[in-house]
Amino acid sequence: MYIPSHILGFKGQCVNRIEVEKDINKLTIVCHRDNRFNAIDPVTGMKGKINNKVSKAIRDIPIFGFKTFIEVERAQVRLSDNIRRLESLSFTDSNCFYTLRFCYLVSGLCRHMSIQAVARHLKLRWENVKNMDKFCLEQTLPDLLPEHLEDLSYIGVDEVARAKGHDYMTVIYNMESGRLIGVETGRKAEVLIDYLKRIPEAVRKGIKAVAMDMGRSYQKAVKEMLPDADIVFDRFHVMQNYSKVIKNQRRSEFRRAAEDDKELIKGSLYLLLKNNDQLSTEQELTLNDLLQKNTNLNTLYVLKEQLQSIWSMSSCQGMHVALENWCKVAETADMYYLTKFAQSLRNHRTGICNYAKHQLTSGRIEAGNVAIGMIRKRARGIKDLEYFKLKIRQTAIPDDSSMFYDFSDEILA
Repeated sequence: MYIPSHILGFKGQCVNRIEVEKDINKLTIVCHRDNRFNAIDPVTGMKGKINNKVSKAIRDIPIFGFKTFIEVERAQVRLSDNIRRLESLSFTDSNCFYTLRFCYLVSGLCRHMSIQAVARHLKLRWENVKNMDKFCLEQTLPDLLPEHLEDLSYIGVDEVARAKGHDYMTVIYNMESGRLIGVETGRKAEVLIDYLKRIPEAVRKGIKAVAMDMGRSYQKAVKEMLPDADIVFDRFHVMQNYSKVIKNQRRSEFRRAAEDDKELIKGSLYLLLKNNDQLSTEQELTLNDLLQKNTNLNTLYVLKEQLQSIWSMSSCQGMHVALENWCKVAETADMYYLTKFAQSLRNHRTGICNYAKHQLTSGRIEAGNVAIGMIRKRARGIKDLEYFKLKIRQTAIPDDSSMFYDFSDEILA
């Protein structure tokens, strides 16, 4: 039976016959080894003698709805009396369980589906699906650092975790294009320093500002490696910290409130954190009732709106003045968490007010973090940190990328 080799791509194998088992919906392409090819030791790359031949069934992509296997012959290569190894096949994975095109089919599905869903659909083990996806990503993902970085002016740095409180990584974005340009294991200053060292010095000097949260480790790295770049603390992270003030103060108010007032405070966190224009009429009435009865929560809510307005200032000086005035008002409220937050703002006011100079927001970072969150959700239970890192790197590749097909074409050529 003749089947064109450029369709099958079984280098070193000749097709004998095709067996179909309709009762179990299985199709097997039976091959024998093409003796025109030398027996090559997979470790040393040296030619050897064929000691014997071993047959093995390898799973391939489905054909016409049939679960498809390729039965191949592999030569046992003998280099000496004590050294015998099975030759490798160019069209299979390293363990010779699946064809490369089947691996890439699985990997393509894993980009949009959970590992568990792919495993159920193709009747594979969860671990096998994960390993195939990891293998393909290792082979195809390009380096995140672009070849030409002359236009790199603004970068953003953030931390992400494989799971809450576990295995942190540092992600770096080009803030103008939104492209992910770095994923590093860990969140210490040394991690970011090592990454920045890989960027050419001329490019580093062209970086004008770095957007980040108020963590000290990233600040230390930027000050050491990018001394001429401004640090910008984004409004999102500042307001995120202020939300913690509201949560802590609300908890304190609940503990010392009378029983009737406790019912009003209960379930009010969402109302206090949301902006007024995002509340329904009923929610707005409930919030107004709470704020009228609790002075401290009312103060926090009013200060929240005033704090947000600071980012509307058009100059760094204007932001400095507005920020200092806000801190003075906050301190007169005599609330522990609020006073502590005001002091933190003063300590970071330069980075906060640099927003007026560069207009950097964390929108692109947060968009990337949403994609990373989807990876965590689809790969729940994953413990392989390197695989998680590869999946994050994959988010930098457009969904319509032809990377998979181009790579397969090279294999089948």
